[in-house]
Amino acid sequence: MDKKGMIFNIQQYSLHDGPGIRTIVFMKGCPLRCRWCCNPESQKTKPEISYDANKCLGKKICNECEKICDAGAIEFSDLHKAVIQRDKCSSCMKCVHECPAKAYKAEGHQYSIKEVLDIVEKDSIFYRHGNGGLTVSGGEPLMQGEFLIQLLRQAKKRRLTTAIETCGYADYPILKQAAKYLDAILFDIKSLDEQQHIAYTGKTNRKILQNFDNLCRDFPKLPKYARTPVIPGFNDSPDDLLAIKNYLANKPETVYEQLPYHRFGVAKYNALGRRYMMDE
Repeated sequence: MDKKGMIFNIQQYSLHDGPGIRTIVFMKGCPLRCRWCCNPESQKTKPEISYDANKCLGKKICNECEKICDAGAIEFSDLHKAVIQRDKCSSCMKCVHECPAKAYKAEGHQYSIKEVLDIVEKDSIFYRHGNGGLTVSGGEPLMQGEFLIQLLRQAKKRRLTTAIETCGYADYPILKQAAKYLDAILFDIKSLDEQQHIAYTGKTNRKILQNFDNLCRDFPKLPKYARTPVIPGFNDSPDDLLAIKNYLANKPETVYEQLPYHRFGVAKYNALGRRYMMDE
């Protein structure tokens, strides 16, 4: 049976997530809770509903969502816009299917490996004669380890080049098995300060650094793109960045990249009814 994975987006023609032109498969679920995360819809493993009040037609024109919500989770505000009571929502997705304005969106769908690769291969003309291909991102793709490994294995059978983007927080046997089917890996090294790492991501960096060390030992020829999102107040001091550079200095086949901080994901937090933790 073709195993299925929980995916929230498949993005075509990307130029920033590995060598060449990439098709990115975004998988749901992440063990970290980075304060600056630009894809909050990736964090939870199960499907959830996002809501864009700007698209809502308002109660005077339409209140189909309120009528079909069996959980009583949808009410209308004084502005005649729908409001979701998240503690009552069962994520049944009825509002997603019934809303004529598409104000509701399902964040997360199950895909089979064949379905994913058939979509990826639609872009094969762009990377068949170059070094582009499939990049699996998230969330954290290693959280769905069995699906990821099978996906990468089947991608290689279709002669696709492969990469993953990972925060590095995973059991090493899963990472090691996945690495056997990779042409490149994009690996976040956010900070060497353990207490700062815990404060801003919710997890220690020990497992992440140990995994990167093990990866360099076991796969010295695998191209590695170590990346640091430079976050104000977290890791943007010269000492913090120099410590990461020194740590990576003698790692085999490793390119270091620093990524600028941005706030592109703020609207997504509003749509999910969550608070953006970098507002301060």
